[in-house]
Amino acid sequence: MTLVLTRGDLESVLEPEACLAVLREGFRTADAVPVAGQRVRTDLPFPGTATALIPGLLPGIEAYTVKVNAKFPGAQPALRGVICLHSGQDGELLALLDSATVTAWRTGLAAALGTHVLAGSGSASGEVLGVIGAGAQAELMVRGLTVLRPHSELVVHDTDAERAAEFAARHGGRVVGSAKDVAAAADTVLMATWARSPLLRLADTREGQHFTSLGADEPGKEELAADLLRAALLVVDHGELAASTGALAAAGLPATAADATLGDVLRSEHPGRASAASRTVYAPVGLPWQDLALSWLAYEAAQREGIGRRVDLLA
Repeated sequence: MTLVLTRGDLESVLEPEACLAVLREGFRTADAVPVAGQRVRTDLPFPGTATALIPGLLPGIEAYTVKVNAKFPGAQPALRGVICLHSGQDGELLALLDSATVTAWRTGLAAALGTHVLAGSGSASGEVLGVIGAGAQAELMVRGLTVLRPHSELVVHDTDAERAAEFAARHGGRVVGSAKDVAAAADTVLMATWARSPLLRLADTREGQHFTSLGADEPGKEELAADLLRAALLVVDHGELAASTGALAAAGLPATAADATLGDVLRSEHPGRASAASRTVYAPVGLPWQDLALSWLAYEAAQREGIGRRVDLLA
């Protein structure tokens, strides 16, 4: 029997604190798995792309994930798909999970963790948090950061003014008119957009700021200009992927332009931010093990709480 977990099921069993804990441990230990994760993406003869992440593996979990996503920017929602959770013992399909929910949670919360690790302490009166792109991933970034660190103010910009206003209202923030206005006001800037040209350049920033860029997760997408990436302490989740499909690729920079991975920093193999005056950037692509970390957490919680629907796909 296969457990089917919908968005509502997942949101009833997932909570930020537990997700952040398994993600932190995953960043520390995932490199110990001898099988490398793969990210496969293809264009389509339709207005979208197909992406698969395989296999999601972590030490200590006798299961793996295969994720298939459709990304159609003009659709609502723009991302749809499924995560297959398989037993590592016999390949049994343990669960089918809504990919859009798991992806938003693991991407947003992993980004919140990276932001917390790399960002400065903000001003004496409290950190001003900025959001560019007020979608599902920004929602989870802000939720995660609220668990990890306080902020005194929130500023938001989105090309959809109504969505920006709703986001600001939910989080007690205010709307500003452009990405540059966010950078001018904020100590820490969270970006999750579909941008295909830089929204911010070095001249738009100041010393001591931190930027997390989630939008540059496939070829052609770009949020931060090369001059800003060069000037900052640049941390990624995977150097080669960042250079082939992520923020480095869009800026024409090699894998060696990244100073460290977040795993390096969490394992104390790299010191992270050197001073209060440093600019820092976290620019992840997203890795298959992150799907497993949250899918396994959700699967075990749903089993305990009797949530979800069981189907026999072999019947």
